[in-house]
Amino acid sequence: MFNLHTLGWRSFQQLCLSVSREVLGQTVVSFLDTNDGGRDGAFSGVWSSQNNELLSGQFVIQCKFTSRAGYALALSDIKDEISKIERLVDKGECDVYVLMTNAGISGETELKIKDALKGIGVKSILVCGVTWLEDQIRESKHLRMMVPRVYGLGDLSQILDERAYAQATSVLESMREELAKIVLTESYQRAARALDTHGFVLLVGEPASGKTTIASLLAMSSADQWGASVVKLATPRSVVEHWNPHEKSQLFWIDDAFGVTQYERDLVSNWNHILNEVKTIIRQGNRVVMTSRDYIYNRARQDLKEGAFPLFQESQVVIDVHDLTEDERRQILYNHMKLGGQSREFRSAVKPHLESVAQHKRFIPEIARRLADPFFTKSIYLSEWSLSTFVEKREQLLIDICKELDKDSKAALALIYMSNGHLSSPISLTVAEEEALKRLNSDLGACTAALEALRGSLAVHVISDGESYWTYKHPTIGDAYSAMLRASPELLGIYVRGSDTEKLMRQITCGDTGVEGAVIVPSSLFDLIIERLLAHKSTTAYKTDWMSSWRARRELIEFLAGRCSKKFLEAYLSADIELIESIAKPKLYLEFSAEVDLAIRLFKFGLLPEYARKSFIETVSQYALNGDDARILFDSDLRSLLKDKERIRLRESMRIKVLPRIEEVRLEHQANRDPEDDPEWHMRRFTQLLSSIENEYPQSWRIRGIVKRERLQVQEWIEENPIEVDSSASRNIEVDRVGANFYISRSIFDDVDE
Repeated sequence: MFNLHTLGWRSFQQLCLSVSREVLGQTVVSFLDTNDGGRDGAFSGVWSSQNNELLSGQFVIQCKFTSRAGYALALSDIKDEISKIERLVDKGECDVYVLMTNAGISGETELKIKDALKGIGVKSILVCGVTWLEDQIRESKHLRMMVPRVYGLGDLSQILDERAYAQATSVLESMREELAKIVLTESYQRAARALDTHGFVLLVGEPASGKTTIASLLAMSSADQWGASVVKLATPRSVVEHWNPHEKSQLFWIDDAFGVTQYERDLVSNWNHILNEVKTIIRQGNRVVMTSRDYIYNRARQDLKEGAFPLFQESQVVIDVHDLTEDERRQILYNHMKLGGQSREFRSAVKPHLESVAQHKRFIPEIARRLADPFFTKSIYLSEWSLSTFVEKREQLLIDICKELDKDSKAALALIYMSNGHLSSPISLTVAEEEALKRLNSDLGACTAALEALRGSLAVHVISDGESYWTYKHPTIGDAYSAMLRASPELLGIYVRGSDTEKLMRQITCGDTGVEGAVIVPSSLFDLIIERLLAHKSTTAYKTDWMSSWRARRELIEFLAGRCSKKFLEAYLSADIELIESIAKPKLYLEFSAEVDLAIRLFKFGLLPEYARKSFIETVSQYALNGDDARILFDSDLRSLLKDKERIRLRESMRIKVLPRIEEVRLEHQANRDPEDDPEWHMRRFTQLLSSIENEYPQSWRIRGIVKRERLQVQEWIEENPIEVDSSASRNIEVDRVGANFYISRSIFDDVDE
């Protein structure tokens, strides 16, 4: 059973249009929402219904919507239509009358309706009630994609097969309420086409623009259409861990792929490491959906190896909320208000103002969610001005709401924030977190009770990827808490002392380094941060001791390289005397080396000692002379560490030592390829070497000839070593937008309070 009574009159008309096109195989000329002369839709021609009855002539479609659950249609419900139908019959415009309704139809009522209509000259009558409509939804996968809200209107086990239902339950069940409110926007259309064409889509947009909603719909559609195994993950490493090479229909969904509220450099580094595996995953017929805030992705692009994974550009779908049409805005607001938690009295009072809210220049889907939740409207006065302020000052209003919370609720949000938006459940506090709660005048029991009270408004309990945890209902709540931290030195101190060091490094900057969304730690807390960093010797990300310590050290170096000011680095170098030695001889491969990034940053600040610079330059120059890694030749930041004489000496050494053995270098690269590696990606370091040599000697025809010959050899080798593509992996997620001519004279919000 699907709760079709929650759709609203206009969405129900769209559903009927989709049914008539998809199930009954007919194109409807138009649907009119008022002054329709008794017709919600009309067309002429021949219609072969499913029971093989042949209907022909002039058709009229009438939609009867009721917001009352379980309502049974009576003949009296259409008595106003009979006179209109009679006029249409007299004009020769109604040979066949089709009534579609979400009400129940008894056999007796159907006979009465047919007798009444035949009595005025209608030749054929079809009466399609709620049971018939629900059958069409269950039987047609494509129809469900055309009207995706139905995923949230019924029992998923009615629609999906057992395996897909199990996946959907674990990944998407927590979003059932949101699925019921989905509007099929142009952004979704483009995302669906990108996933169909490439097997990959990156949804990029500003906060609260609907990226996760679109991703959830793509995931649900994949589970439904192809029986895809849907896995929602958080990190690049978990993608590889969950990839089953023997399974050809997995969908990997990664929300906030490069950071939740701010850029996390280690995530990008990890993505760079597994891009080759991601390409293989997609080639085998699996699909990958990522989301990212626009400002985070813009920062991530500086570090992403887009050349190794062109799909980052080819299948990027930028979601601009200003591109939402007026109809899409209205429908989004209607769906949330109709299915939200507000009382009927509130909906009646706010109804006259909903049109202006939907048209506001700063309207985003998140505004609709907040307005539909009593938690966010406790103190709002329902007037044109106050609602305009509610939309216009959406960030500050959320901050104000968080500030007005009781102490235990604030402490609960603090725990989530200190856990980087991922508070494990059941909650187990560290000593530092317990101390932080004491400073916030709360305790674990009070926080647990507060989280339950905040569930559904500011917080949500999630089970995903085998984990159970508390997180924010929406990431913008994390933004609001971050703003509170920045405004409160005392609260900031509690946060720094109580947060896990590993998570702390992903949220703060020591000094202002331009990382958008980060909490800027002032110099007064530098000593405390240094103390925390020096004690960070291991991570829980790996079980083995040596991997745990290696990862902790790498996280530290990445933090110092990307999130610390010169003043902080000076203070840290005085406390960690071994740091310089650890970066003086970086390992292969330099494109993934955090040590290289830190060395460059220290050099720019004048903090890299000369002995360390020399050792560093000797190491990376030798990699180039061996033909292993040419980054020193083409990376301008890295080249800046070379003095003039060193640059000239390296240039000549490349000509004398590398060029004569360039064929041998190529063969070594080819021989070292893993069979599962993409051949073009594998040879990128060699082609970078060729380009670097050519750029050093642009006037030499001899060198250009050698480089050209080697490039041809590389291309031939790539063509001789193709990666097998699974031709059986069929994709068909192309969605036809439901086309209809609506003339807006009746407000979509008319029945929002029914």
